[in-house]
Amino acid sequence: MHEIHKLFALVVSFLFLTALHSVVSAQTAQEIAQKAFGSTVLLVMEDTNGQPLSLGSGFFVRGGEIASNLHVVEGASRGYAKLVGQKTKYDIEGITAIDPERDLVVLKISGARALTLALGSSDAVQVGETIYAVGNPQGLEGTFSQGIISSIREVGTDKLLQITAPISPGSSGGPVLNGKGEVIGVSVATFSGGQNLNFAIPSNYLKTLIGKAGTAKPLEQAKPIKAQRSIISDLGGRSSEGIEGGQLVWQYRYGSSGDYSFSLRNRLRENVKKVFCLVIFYDAQGNPIDVDVVRHDGLIPAGLAKRVNSSVDKSVQALTTNTRAGAESPSTKIEYRILDFEIVN
Repeated sequence: MHEIHKLFALVVSFLFLTALHSVVSAQTAQEIAQKAFGSTVLLVMEDTNGQPLSLGSGFFVRGGEIASNLHVVEGASRGYAKLVGQKTKYDIEGITAIDPERDLVVLKISGARALTLALGSSDAVQVGETIYAVGNPQGLEGTFSQGIISSIREVGTDKLLQITAPISPGSSGGPVLNGKGEVIGVSVATFSGGQNLNFAIPSNYLKTLIGKAGTAKPLEQAKPIKAQRSIISDLGGRSSEGIEGGQLVWQYRYGSSGDYSFSLRNRLRENVKKVFCLVIFYDAQGNPIDVDVVRHDGLIPAGLAKRVNSSVDKSVQALTTNTRAGAESPSTKIEYRILDFEIVN
């Protein structure tokens, strides 16, 4: 009888310790947010002239290395990372690993010291499980959103995590965390079937990629090449695709002012608002001479366009236009880069 009591006591103690471990392992949303902010970065990618090309998010996975989405850095010549809430900018040395098919990249960062986020097992994720997404939507640093795993989708031989936590352009590449604060996915902003659906690349793919990381190659030498098949190809594309700028005209002829207007066209099936567009002006020799970041907060319905107004120095009009003929449209190259926008449900 004494042995039975001892066995019973051992079983009770084991169950108590197991429950205690579970309680200790779980963290509050505030604890998870605080730790995630110390490891999550805003990524700003630039072209050869140092002009912004795209915005995104990333997070430290080990000393001096950040994970993000490949489409965030695609086509960039350089860039920098900035920890949430801090002013210091850390240059991106290069790429240490790429997985084009799963839209993942690992970047080497110069001089940054930050906590790393532990990678959990995405195979253990269950539908209905509470998750947290961290990123920089619309460039708003340190946005923390709660949601659940709404589905686990099969895409060919791969998987995607469908989540209810909102993901907007600028959040791409940010971590998706479970209740223990472990990364179980990497956010990726996609569009599908007229709906604003939110997906994450499972963390197990990232674990495999980190194991293959090598010496950092400069962005110029490691230009990402689009994969013939991508895990997100059937769900959408880059977060900046679908909105286009064009048809710029000067408001006043003969170079008397730098006021101008241009069209923002929405080719998506969803309405959009808060569009950020970088307008780059070139001279007759093809050299950039000025830039203007234009923000349009108003609604642009699906399939339609909206003209927006802005202004630059009046000399830009003279350098880009045959003002002697009284032309209203530039005769040199004008480039439009959509940096960010918001989907309207």
